[in-house]
Parts: sequence; C-alpha cells; structure tokens
Amino acid sequence: MTSMTINGEALRFNLDPATPLLWALRDVANLTGAKYGCDTGECGACTVIVDQRAVTSCTVAIGSLEGAEVVTIEGLSSNRTHPIQQAWAAEQVSQCGYCEPGLILAIAALLKANPRPSEAEVEALPNICRCGIGPRMKQAIARASIAMTGGDSLNTIAREAAPQPSIAPE
Repeated sequence: MTSMTINGEALRFNLDPATPLLWALRDVANLTGAKYGCDTGECGACTVIVDQRAVTSCTVAIGSLEGAEVVTIEGLSSNRTHPIQQAWAAEQVSQCGYCEPGLILAIAALLKANPRPSEAEVEALPNICRCGIGPRMKQAIARASIAMTGGDSLNTIAREAAPQPSIAPE
C-alpha cells in the first residue's frame, strides 16, 4: 500500500507499486484533470506537481512516491484564484483544453521556483500544445509573474509575446 498526500488529503493506494501515478489519480482517486496523452512523458498532458516539481504522471510509479505531496489541477486552488489560472482566463489562452491542466501545473511549478522566468525557461517547458496558444500563454505567464511579484511592467516574455500590429485590408 502506497501513501501520499494529494491536494492536501492523505490517500492510500492498494495498487501494484508499479502503477503509474496517472492511473491511480484518474481511476482510483477520480481526479481526471491529468490527461492521458503519449504514455512516455513527452507531451506533458498528464503533468502534476510532486513535491513542488512538475512531473509527468504517466512515467512515475506510485511505489516511488511514498510520502510525497502531489498537487493536481483540481487542487491548485479551490476557486481558480492561483495567479496563472487568473492570467490564463484574462489572456483568453484556452483553445481545446486538453493540454491545459498539465501546462498550468508546469507553469505553476516554474513560477514557484522562479517568479520571473526568462524566455528560455518558458521555452524549455516540455509540454506540447497543438492549438497554437504560445503567444497568449507567454502573456499569461508574464501577467501571473507580475501578480506574484508585484511588478509594474511586463517582463521580456510579455514584450516578445505581445501581438504585433497588423495592416488591415483595404
């Protein structure tokens, strides 16, 4: 039996220790925010936070998580008040939504480790989104960074991600 804390609640899983965390979360704990994508950890759709680090839950066995602290999208904030969730909505980042829980958690972990990430750190996020949310996502990260640090101007990420003026057709 494997014990861990998930979203602030102590849980015990009576499963094979080799069971991927993704399936324990979805099938046993009924926390379906982490999505099944590639089963190899390459797409990031299943990203959760384990002990304050972004982890692809399809690649980590629950047996290795004894005593760990796990946060899923359902537990990031009870009413969507985490700065990245607020910025995500304000910047209208959403597209299809499949990758969003994993991306939001990867960004939340990044901002916790570094509230003012560089362009390179944002570009290094391994999560994949096929919908083309990159520019709005970067603006949301900049907005969340400002909210978390009390900054008064957009950082490099926001300036580079800002929409460029276009020439209107005549």
